[in-house]
Amino acid sequence: MTGDGAYDRSGVYASVHERHPEAAVVAPPRRDAVLSATAETAPIQRDRRNLTIAEKGRMAWQRASGDNKRAGVESQVARWKGILGEALRFHSDQAQATEVAIGVMVLNRMLDLGRPNSVRVA
Repeated sequence: MTGDGAYDRSGVYASVHERHPEAAVVAPPRRDAVLSATAETAPIQRDRRNLTIAEKGRMAWQRASGDNKRAGVESQVARWKGILGEALRFHSDQAQATEVAIGVMVLNRMLDLGRPNSVRVA
């Protein structure tokens, strides 16, 4: 289960573990995240994440856990909402699929217009 820092709560970890004991929760730690009382003897998933970040750094944890993919998707959704609006206007699946396809073409065109055309100079 992936989410932003708002999902770094013991209740979220407990709920996910209750439903799917083998599932991993991938959420960046909150600023006030602390190790549990049993971190040294029986670390829970949150403890292992925090210890990994302390040992290897946040960027290494992001790459290893896939959190960087979540952050990328989150920024794409924010871009979509900022440019094209918050909600799809049509209710049928086909109409929404068409609207999404048009929106993607618009965003890709905007990205192409801002992308430099690099040429190798010998």
